[in-house]
Amino acid sequence: MKSFRFRRPDGFVYKAGQYITVALNANGKKMSKAFSLSSSPTEKDHIEFTKKLTGHEFSNMLDYMETGDVADIKGPFGKMTFEGEYEKIALLSGGIGITPMISICKCCTDMKLSTDIMLICSDKTEQDMIFVEELEEMKVKNPGLKVFNTLTRASEEWTGCRERICENLLLREVPDYAERVFYVCGPPPMVDSMMEMLHNIQISDSKINKESLIGY
Repeated sequence: MKSFRFRRPDGFVYKAGQYITVALNANGKKMSKAFSLSSSPTEKDHIEFTKKLTGHEFSNMLDYMETGDVADIKGPFGKMTFEGEYEKIALLSGGIGITPMISICKCCTDMKLSTDIMLICSDKTEQDMIFVEELEEMKVKNPGLKVFNTLTRASEEWTGCRERICENLLLREVPDYAERVFYVCGPPPMVDSMMEMLHNIQISDSKINKESLIGY
């Protein structure tokens, strides 16, 4: 995993949870990808996105960038946003789907909002977990932020949860789920599974915000 920061352009306004498109030029070839912002609107001097480096061409182009290199960034896009309008929210993330959730958590923490946030992160292994230190720091500053991690392919040393995000896990860890507005982000199969689960426990679409990450 690697985070990339660019100077925040003058007049660039976005909401926590939104995404941008990033285009790069290499050897006369232009390639573009969409990335959720892992920075918060409260961070005025930069914007940031986070990428899992896969060894594919676009990943390598990003990885080889140096300070001062230029990217063509457009946006913001997306409706999975949060501006403090709900008292209680639940954030369900799979893998790199944590990026917009980090933006939301940072925003709430920096603005000292009283929002009750339950963040549930599902990853494969310990090496896939990101923003661990940042979340620990945010929890110290923000008493309304709770974080729960689960790993589906953890090592023997992992003493935490090994379940996928499922109905039993949600009912156990978020007993007041009916009072919350949900945000879901991750690979399309994970998002589809979360939507089915939330519908099964009678959460209406009006209380669900989602974003599927394709091509990450």
